[in-house]
Amino acid sequence: SRAAVKPAKLAVSARRGTGGHRERFQSARVHGGLNKFGKVLQDKVKSDWARVFEGTEKTRKKLGVVDELLSYWKLDDSEEILEELEDSLIASDFGPASSSKLVDQLKDQIFAGAIKEPSELKEQLKSNMVEALGETSVSGPGQIAFNENGDGPTVILIVGVNGGGKTTSVGKLAHRFKSEGRHVTLAAGDTFRAAAKEQLEVWAERTGSSMAEYPPGIENPSPMDVLKHAAQSANAGDVLICDTSGRLHNNFALMDEIEQCKKVLASTITGAPHETLLVLDGTTGLNMLNQARDFDDYIGITGLVLTKLDGTARGGAVVSVCDELKIPIKFIGVGETVNDLQPFDAKAFVDAIIS
Repeated sequence: SRAAVKPAKLAVSARRGTGGHRERFQSARVHGGLNKFGKVLQDKVKSDWARVFEGTEKTRKKLGVVDELLSYWKLDDSEEILEELEDSLIASDFGPASSSKLVDQLKDQIFAGAIKEPSELKEQLKSNMVEALGETSVSGPGQIAFNENGDGPTVILIVGVNGGGKTTSVGKLAHRFKSEGRHVTLAAGDTFRAAAKEQLEVWAERTGSSMAEYPPGIENPSPMDVLKHAAQSANAGDVLICDTSGRLHNNFALMDEIEQCKKVLASTITGAPHETLLVLDGTTGLNMLNQARDFDDYIGITGLVLTKLDGTARGGAVVSVCDELKIPIKFIGVGETVNDLQPFDAKAFVDAIIS
């Protein structure tokens, strides 16, 4: 009878073994898929980091003197080195207020015994910079306040001075949102500059976005006419990006006009504009601080887009703008391609400029 039982047990064992192999195979497939997905994400992060690192090369070279100073620091001669550090930060467009604040923080941390080695001083300086930049990230770096209620489109108003890169930023934002699977419509609120609408139409075609038509029956529509018609025509769930003409921040007539644009959007769609983004040219250094302050005082800015950082050694001004105005940086432009508008990451930015 024992001999009769053994084959049955072996058969059961074989069936169980087959099932076990199948489960292990399926598990391996799942884990393999997750690993591949994880690798894709890691590769994208590395690619994004490489863009930021390459795009801040000039700023990093200018801050090389800071790196050198930190390496010479000793506990018994802190005051002299820290004074030189403050001068170097000011020379690198961090601004007097932010430079003084960063150095004062280091002095307090040295006095408290938290810093004893040059490497600790460098890491603490970087940490303080990240904190100054991160305090502004209320909605998170690179995040947009989309209208998720389904009762209308998300409206993004783009403003800035002449030549800052507004229209190009509109195109790059459209590319980013389209790659996320969103339907994007572009509105040419710049009715002053010749060929502004045609330039935006090229971006619409290039990114697969829709182009808002001018209001019918109006021969020379104002920016307010164009944006109102675009807002009325947009569908729920759309992302409507509104370009505007460049204007000097101290030209009150033009600032009144952009205020009217914002009011028209607000009266057409509840909660609009959901974002008012100021595009700042990174090559202007600390001059962008005055621009940001005036635009914010006039119409209220919800976020900043910093362009042309790859062409300047004045990227330190980013810290000053964030620290003094507490306006979040949403994106930074570090190159010419559509993928070079990167979501702002405070730690990645500081790691890039002080390696």
